[in-house]
Amino acid sequence: MFEKFIKIFQLPDLRKKILFVLGAFAVFRFMANIPMPGFDADKMQELFSRFQMFQFADLLVGGTLDQFSIVMLGLGPYITSVIVIQLLTLVWPKLQRMYREEGDAGRQKVNQYGRLMTVPFAIVQTFGMLTLFQNQGVIPPLDILQMVNILAVVTGGTVFLMWLGELITERGIGNGVSLLIFAGIISSVPAHIGQMVVDVMFNPDVVPMYLLFFLIGAPIIASVVHVNEARRNIPVSYARRVRGRKMYGGASTYLPLSLNPAGVIPIIFAMSMVVLPTMLVGFLIEIEGVVGSIAQAVSVFLETNWIYGGLIFILVCLFTYFYTAVTFDPKNISENLQKMGGFVPGIRPGRPTANHINYILNRVLLLGALFLATVAVLPMAVSAITDVEAFGFLIGGASLIIIVSVVLETIRQINAQLQMREYETI
Repeated sequence: MFEKFIKIFQLPDLRKKILFVLGAFAVFRFMANIPMPGFDADKMQELFSRFQMFQFADLLVGGTLDQFSIVMLGLGPYITSVIVIQLLTLVWPKLQRMYREEGDAGRQKVNQYGRLMTVPFAIVQTFGMLTLFQNQGVIPPLDILQMVNILAVVTGGTVFLMWLGELITERGIGNGVSLLIFAGIISSVPAHIGQMVVDVMFNPDVVPMYLLFFLIGAPIIASVVHVNEARRNIPVSYARRVRGRKMYGGASTYLPLSLNPAGVIPIIFAMSMVVLPTMLVGFLIEIEGVVGSIAQAVSVFLETNWIYGGLIFILVCLFTYFYTAVTFDPKNISENLQKMGGFVPGIRPGRPTANHINYILNRVLLLGALFLATVAVLPMAVSAITDVEAFGFLIGGASLIIIVSVVLETIRQINAQLQMREYETI
């Protein structure tokens, strides 16, 4: 590993890519620490402590929301627009035809639609955040000019990060958007280390808790890596074809089915479904009368840890099946195999092959959904056991899956670059 690390910086081209990515990280973190004036930091922290939705959103955008930064939305609007476009390609025939049948040109058009949709999403989300912050007293009342100014700055910051992410993809290593999200999540590591050092220095009794925390976190990380890389291979053979004096086909390969094909999307959807009602109830509690009493009762119900964790667990399982059903089409795969002369041994081409793939997918997906749901609720369980608030991204949730996925993909990209240069020197 040490020799490979040295070789990375010995190759000029690869060294430039790595340094470019690190430079982009520095630009991102510099912008993330430029706050807009006029907000009350104490009331912002109080708001974040009341509503878990803000804590979850702030984690994904890299700690820019609680600082009221000029890039406080991070890449959230862009991610939302990409998810919406992906769903529209499945229900809108024109987009579906463009994405699947027109090749790279069609996919570039669809991606361009996603970029254009980022701007209205950013404006709407910024306006909603500003309205909420004004109602909670985090920022003073804004006039029209101030509102337009902040909307332009935050929307511009989101568009800039989107451009920076695509620049990393083009000139760096790996997917730029994923790398920026990864950089935002791990940006809190120095603060967590400092908090741990202070806790240990002034209160040595917390040392066993930190040791227990890391002992629990290590197998969790290992299991996430294992599941993220797990595949169920379906054997596929290709019929032999004779053209002139040459014979083509006859090879055997595999159709890999990931144990977690939905990635981190189900956790994001589930958190949104649970936290948004919690946030709404928090606002209605202040209303006097029957509405306030009902909101108070619902708030007590939702704030119960085992109820909240149970809802997250069930919703993650459901959304895993839903998102996979929307994005993975066994019938389309079966048709493509048949067109290329491929077949699953012992299974007839066409609908029987699609049913066979769907049969295996449902059983593999059950394990993936249960594991993903368990990872989603682990932070609550581990925090209750160890009473450690730092390094929360190491014990589960969307942040851990994002970190593992980005690290593994980046390692694969670097290994591919090294292997390519080894072949060039032979």
